[in-house]
Amino acid sequence: MSPSGDIESLSNAELKALVVELMGRVTDLSRTVIEQREEIARLKGLKGRPDIKPGKPSGMEKANRPALPSKPPRGGGGQTSERVIHEDRILKASVPLGSRFKGYEDFIVHDIVLRAHVVRYRRERWLTPDGRTVMAALPCGVKGHFGPELRRFVLAQYHQGQVTVARLAAQLRSIGVAVSKRQVMRMLIDDKEAFLAETRDVLRAGLETASWISVDDTGARHQGRNATCTQIGNEHFAWFGTTGSKSRLNFLELLRAGHSDYVVNAEALAYMRQRALPQHAIARLADHPDKHFADEHAWTSHLQRLGFQELRHSLDPPRLATEGALWGAIKAHGLLPDTVVLSDDAGQFEVARHALCWVHAERLVHTLDTFCDRHRKAQKHVRSMIWRFYADLLAYKRQPSHRRKARMSERFDRMFARRTGFAMLDRLLKRLRANKAELLTVLDRPEIPLHTNGSENDIRCQVTKRKISGGTRSNRGRDCRDAFLGLAKTCSKLGITFWDYLGDRLDIPNQPVVPPLPNLVRLRCAAQ
Repeated sequence: MSPSGDIESLSNAELKALVVELMGRVTDLSRTVIEQREEIARLKGLKGRPDIKPGKPSGMEKANRPALPSKPPRGGGGQTSERVIHEDRILKASVPLGSRFKGYEDFIVHDIVLRAHVVRYRRERWLTPDGRTVMAALPCGVKGHFGPELRRFVLAQYHQGQVTVARLAAQLRSIGVAVSKRQVMRMLIDDKEAFLAETRDVLRAGLETASWISVDDTGARHQGRNATCTQIGNEHFAWFGTTGSKSRLNFLELLRAGHSDYVVNAEALAYMRQRALPQHAIARLADHPDKHFADEHAWTSHLQRLGFQELRHSLDPPRLATEGALWGAIKAHGLLPDTVVLSDDAGQFEVARHALCWVHAERLVHTLDTFCDRHRKAQKHVRSMIWRFYADLLAYKRQPSHRRKARMSERFDRMFARRTGFAMLDRLLKRLRANKAELLTVLDRPEIPLHTNGSENDIRCQVTKRKISGGTRSNRGRDCRDAFLGLAKTCSKLGITFWDYLGDRLDIPNQPVVPPLPNLVRLRCAAQ
């Protein structure tokens, strides 16, 4: 019914019908106006109207209240305010006539689009007047016949998601990607020199600037043989290296962080004296004019010329000399300047300034076999004293002082010099007392932790990978596995998502810029 005409001539029923029709039109117009306002605000980048609820305290009142400890988000998820809305869909409601439009109620749904997407690049070809053929370049990030998004997905699934190559290939084929296991393996290990260089530089940055590092190792399989994976890191970085040995010589080679030289300097000679290398052998190295050797072949040839292979000594002079030259190279490159190495008392990690884990020390007492009630009572008493002492060390770390340091040192002597009557426990206490300097390093360096829980947590990803995927076959596969697991751990510690890191390094368009990880590690460690 049209409102035009003489309204006085309309009957009562016709007037009611006209009012209902006009109310419906007003509702539609109000809805259109609100939608247009929101669209204009979205296009201008403006924020919506504030949602002020009645009775809610103001920000000033909230700021004056004592702050409650914040809980970290579960699962590493971000806050709701940080979510980016990629698409808006307006859902219409069926309402009776006369209803008033009251805006929208948002309901956010997270989804993922996972499907095969094949792009055919039709590259122009031109023949220049001088006979050369010019072809249009491929977009940035396109290398080979698999796109950067697919390569990022494969790397994230394999290294962070711990998916095997066989299952990853089957998963991609089910989505619609024509790929084989061999091609998946190539995406994991081919052309990864930049990633290998970055993880090496992460280790160098950590060893140059960190005040402490913690280390650990675990078993690994490589080329059908038993191997060892060593972890080096702290709260800002993590690095893994798989080798065939777990000796101190091997650990020193890892601490060179990719350098291959051997150096005979003051630090190297001091190391040899500390390890009781015969003085006449040290003199041969000190008096020779050659002090720097480019690689292992040059160094071993030098030792042979000096007659080290003919030296008869129970401590293996060539090995001790090599350890010293490795330590000299570490110091020559500015690594471990005054760094504390924290370990679980494994002998191969006893280099530089060494500190021991209190949890592992107490575990020796906890796992001691007891045979009677008197032994169990003595064990329980010693354990309780150790944990009380541990709690006081934590308090000392928060407020160190010279007076408290002296008291803690005296208390350590009394605690581990006691005799319980349990012979095995007494021998263990004597052994722990001999490690006083390493267990009480925290009195001089309060910034170091009292345990190696961080290393054990870091190396767990290598244990999981070993259980799921077994061992590695090629040296390149081994190096890539270690590198990417270390990069993923380092990203997590620096607050960077591994997905964003891969997107930036693989030149995927419109991705967040991730600075070089070694630079971030240096900044964090320097501020430690």
